[in-house]
Amino acid sequence: MNRPVVDDNKTNGDRPSRNGIVKWFTRLFDLKVIRTIVITIISLTAFVVVWQVIANALSSEFLPPPGDVFDAFIIVFQGPDPATGLSMWDHIWASLQRFILGFILAFVIAVPLGLIMGFSKIAEDFGKPIVEIFRPIPPIAWIPFLLIVLGSILGPVVAIFIGVFFPVLSNVIFGVKSVDPILMDAARTLGSSKPTLFRKVIFPSTVPYLMTGITIGLGIGWMCIVAAEFFGARGGGVGQFIIQQSNIGRWDWMFAGLIVIAILGFVTTGFSRFIERRVSNWMGQM
Repeated sequence: MNRPVVDDNKTNGDRPSRNGIVKWFTRLFDLKVIRTIVITIISLTAFVVVWQVIANALSSEFLPPPGDVFDAFIIVFQGPDPATGLSMWDHIWASLQRFILGFILAFVIAVPLGLIMGFSKIAEDFGKPIVEIFRPIPPIAWIPFLLIVLGSILGPVVAIFIGVFFPVLSNVIFGVKSVDPILMDAARTLGSSKPTLFRKVIFPSTVPYLMTGITIGLGIGWMCIVAAEFFGARGGGVGQFIIQQSNIGRWDWMFAGLIVIAILGFVTTGFSRFIERRVSNWMGQM
């Protein structure tokens, strides 16, 4: 009896694609994912319903119903705002430029400084008094001073820098101090130099704490940029858009601006958590 001939190369070649499809469907129909999506939809729906009920009960122009805000949200992206001559995309880009620059400055200074202060007792004793003096001051409290001294362009950037700097610095210091002493002793016993110790032991162990600091700093940074644009930043910005719409009584447009800020904050925080998961997976494979 003749046995059917099986092309092993074809079978093996199809297997990776089939496995990928199976994994995709498994993830798509994961009960935890479905549960999260359903709860999110229910939560947002309940929020909109409560908003509509309150708006109807108050019958006030200061709290427009969600339908009006949704219409305004669509309109603001279709063309320039008559009050400023800028489109919402222009305002978003202006805010993002300030935010990204302030965040990068805070990151490149806070991370190495936190590593040094966490590793060196002398550096910690020297820097801790200065940090503890300025850290409790709300970043928003600096904004009027920064706008007067540094101007409407650099002032908001420094405000974001302050808002992001301290959460990142504090978490990096705590992460360094949380490194397992056994790993440190083992690395020293094997003759690791200080640069190698930083690169192979201290920094990888600090990454989860660093990502926590970044997530916290992102939220504070968005509060700082909106507040700075409220106070008088020039050249556009979502915060500037919001305050201008409130000044002329277009409350539906103002709420549309608030939703834009919420979306930007949600996207940046989600991106940081995505990076955190990827870094955690990468560290788990090391």
